[in-house]
Amino acid sequence: MTPTLQPTTRIRLEKAAMDNGFDQELPPDSEWLGFASTKSPLWVWLSVAATGGPLVAFSQLKVAMALAAAASATDVPPPLGARGVLGVADVPALHALLRRAFQLSRTLPDEPLRVFEARARALPRTTEAERLVVQRVGQDVFREALLEYWEGGCAVTGLAVPELLRASHIKPWADCESDTERLDVFNGLLLAPQMDAAFDRGFVTVADDGAVVVADMLDAPARRVLGLDRPLRVAALADGHREYLPWHRTRVFKTGSGRG
Repeated sequence: MTPTLQPTTRIRLEKAAMDNGFDQELPPDSEWLGFASTKSPLWVWLSVAATGGPLVAFSQLKVAMALAAAASATDVPPPLGARGVLGVADVPALHALLRRAFQLSRTLPDEPLRVFEARARALPRTTEAERLVVQRVGQDVFREALLEYWEGGCAVTGLAVPELLRASHIKPWADCESDTERLDVFNGLLLAPQMDAAFDRGFVTVADDGAVVVADMLDAPARRVLGLDRPLRVAALADGHREYLPWHRTRVFKTGSGRG
């Protein structure tokens, strides 16, 4: 059970929702305040635990699972329509969690595919030139999704200059079996230019623990110039990425390797 929400608590929860993209109020459910968004498919419900800490429930289970490491699991029953409940320590942590939930909801589970299908539905695909236009639309959608997922920073170096960042497929567009694979946010890493080039050409790959692995054929001077002469890691690798990475390690990565 959640305690009765006090007026000041309601105001704080409403502000947290509105400030982080959830700009439409839903009908309340007991002591849960519900919010939707005009820019995201995700619904959230906010309340407080008996200890006073904020609680968040989500309409998308994959979003809740992706956020589990940044919050605490709770046995509080979710409101109708919610798939999971997480607790955070305070209002600043609530703002951070909602901001990240909003970003993830625009990339998970299949939101990029939905956006691509909507943008490309009316485009002809008869000629090779027309198919290339459709592919370009898909690549733009994929890049937008990766910028959201990685919060505008390189997955390895942290470089936060969006104009310089590349949306790098783990399993290349041409080798994917479906648009679902091509537009899957987990089939990509947002990378700085030098990392993207090295990854695309197979001079580096990523282990399941996130460690960047460098091919032995890349000598020490080249590693220094590329910034690969020190241990590097993908900081927020998810299980979804691990489904694609073996393809890159076996099909793209150049034989012979050693950890950074």
